[in-house]
Amino acid sequence: MSGPTTSVGGAQERIEDARRFVRGGIKAQLRCLHLVFQAALGPAALFFVGLVPILVLNVGTQHGLGSLLTVAAGVVAFPAACFWLGRRYARRSRDLVEAWFGVRIPVAYRPAAVPQQDERGHWWTGHSYHSRRSTARAELTVRSVLGDPASWRDVLWMVGGAGAAGLLAVPCLLLTVVGAGAAVGLLEQILDTSSYYSAGDPRELLLQLGLCLAAVVAGLALAPRAVRLHADWTRRALDPDRANGQSKARLTERVQQLTETRADAVGNQAAELRRIERDLHDGAQARLVAIGMTLGTIEHLMDSDPPAARALLSEARQSSAKALQELRDLVRGIHPPVLAERGLGDAVRALAMDSALPVDVCVSLPDRPAAPVEAAVYFSVCELLANAAKHSGADQVWVDILHRAGTLRVTVTDDGHGVADPARGSGLRGIERRLGTFDGVLAIDSTSGGPTTITLELPCELSSPRTSTSFAKA
Repeated sequence: MSGPTTSVGGAQERIEDARRFVRGGIKAQLRCLHLVFQAALGPAALFFVGLVPILVLNVGTQHGLGSLLTVAAGVVAFPAACFWLGRRYARRSRDLVEAWFGVRIPVAYRPAAVPQQDERGHWWTGHSYHSRRSTARAELTVRSVLGDPASWRDVLWMVGGAGAAGLLAVPCLLLTVVGAGAAVGLLEQILDTSSYYSAGDPRELLLQLGLCLAAVVAGLALAPRAVRLHADWTRRALDPDRANGQSKARLTERVQQLTETRADAVGNQAAELRRIERDLHDGAQARLVAIGMTLGTIEHLMDSDPPAARALLSEARQSSAKALQELRDLVRGIHPPVLAERGLGDAVRALAMDSALPVDVCVSLPDRPAAPVEAAVYFSVCELLANAAKHSGADQVWVDILHRAGTLRVTVTDDGHGVADPARGSGLRGIERRLGTFDGVLAIDSTSGGPTTITLELPCELSSPRTSTSFAKA
């Protein structure tokens, strides 16, 4: 009694396995059809957008508008459509992968920066000023999209996803549809006794029918694997962690840059320590030793020659005053007290007051940057003002300090004869190395005949949202 029961149970299990196979294959076939349809929408939309300039050209030719409108439509519409469709296609691809396989692909788009209004009422984007906030927002949006690697990955995946769907899904659909259609046709011919083919060799007909059913089975078996492979490709293309992991060349370049800037910082620090040691040895230390010797002489002259002792006391007092001044100058060269106590704006104003040229200083800082950044900018401005006084032949210097969009921007402009070149001296190269430690950049605009504009930009965050805007003229 157990034998027939076991065979019946095994047959039912095989039937259930066959049903699951067919249901899974049909479900995967529908997903393949979905992928093909979705992949065709993006290129079709881009093709339609590409036809717009041609249509505009025809209308412009008929109505005298010319080809300028055509070029503008093509330049603006097609890239905008690429990025817009790319993001929608990538978002839909992520949703499908999560819905079908439960795998969530993170989205890592850079948020668009917010324009900031300065004291003159203009809107600053980090690159330029605009009188309208909407124009500044539009520029920041375009820059964030064009500068975001995720946007370019979306556009590439819109093209690559279409190719992947064609490579994986279309063969599975063709195997199933063509095989099923051919099998139905053969069955009709076999069952139709009046057909010419029914008189043929039954074995050949059965062989053809078997091949058609094998094609259907192959399509049903390959469809789930094709859909899963397409999801894996989607994750590899759109996952920012994998994309960052693949950029070994950029990572190597970044490590090399950080190594160079660290070596420059260590070298500058060692040179600064040697300078401090030399100044102490040759300046204040020598004067203090001389004061000690003078006081010893005074001690022996107090009883025998009081007038000479008083003269030596006066000399010792003058030497102590000079030693104290040298120590103050040395401390000011290491980190100026006004910079530590009052901040970058007042420290630059103090530099302007001591400069040999008239200097206008405009400061717009919500609050203080980090102390190392302040020191780097302060000594850079000090070097630039000294260069302007020595080499530019200028009559006036302007210094603008502002913080916009997470960047500290300092502009030093003079009306001299220009031709400032880092290759001509070590001062500008030293500023470049100093800023490079903080990922800052130095930009020089100096033509023959002047003026000269030198811009320092350092990415930094300020300590509080308090606003303080001020102007000064020295």
